[in-house]
Amino acid sequence: MKVKVISVLEDNYMYLVIEESTRDAVAVDAAVPKRLLEIIRKEDVVLRAILTTHHHWDHARGNEELARLCPGLRVFGADQRIGALTHPVTHGQELTFGAIRVRCLFTPCHTSGHMCYFMWEDDSPDAPALFSGDTLFVGGCGQFFEGTAEQMYTNLTQILGALPKDTKVFCGHECTVRNLKFALKVEPENEMVKEKLAWAKQREEEDLPTVPSTLQEEFLYNPFLRVTEEPVQRFTGQTDPVEVLRTLRTERDNFKKPKEQPNPPAMLAFDWGLFGPLLQKK
Repeated sequence: MKVKVISVLEDNYMYLVIEESTRDAVAVDAAVPKRLLEIIRKEDVVLRAILTTHHHWDHARGNEELARLCPGLRVFGADQRIGALTHPVTHGQELTFGAIRVRCLFTPCHTSGHMCYFMWEDDSPDAPALFSGDTLFVGGCGQFFEGTAEQMYTNLTQILGALPKDTKVFCGHECTVRNLKFALKVEPENEMVKEKLAWAKQREEEDLPTVPSTLQEEFLYNPFLRVTEEPVQRFTGQTDPVEVLRTLRTERDNFKKPKEQPNPPAMLAFDWGLFGPLLQKK
């Protein structure tokens, strides 16, 4: 099972999962058809199905066009608002694509019909993969647009958090640096947060993705998975895990990244009028 990470739009990820023995492929959150089809041609595979995590346009807008271009294409999801949906799925339902096994994990909150997809191959040494859409991010979690803190707590602890710890996490957006800056505010002494943030900044500078992480790593630096930890509870002023999560999400929604400090020599130059001649020439 090979996973192609495809960056699209402003900060979205869509994925192409390839069954290497048959060269069949499954797409996850096919938002940009043209880009997806380029990768399909380059990899010389056949697209058999689309797995859509939720109905938002930046995850599902390519479904109709791909269904038109690929007759017989199956589109899976848990929300009737998903375009070109052919196969509604339910929590715990299992799908098979060649050797690739998929378990559908219903995680309502970001949207009321959000579905994550857990994938593996039997008898494979490779770690399983979780396509978490906008429920679990590297260092963060999705906004509660159509759900509650109680739902997200269940999603993160009982459903996704209960998966094997070596599971690779492929999320829907590249927002790792911002998430970890917030995590550092929550736990300023957490060395894992500091290390992961430094790594993520380097990846960002090199224009490289920060996915996948692993579930085991997430429990070390993602504050939304650390709601029972004393420093996280101290930050929120709460001890009940659901209330900790609710407060964290509110704080994250209001979190502003630090403003860039102006360059001191440049500010002095303005103060001294050194840019005046240059500005007058314009």
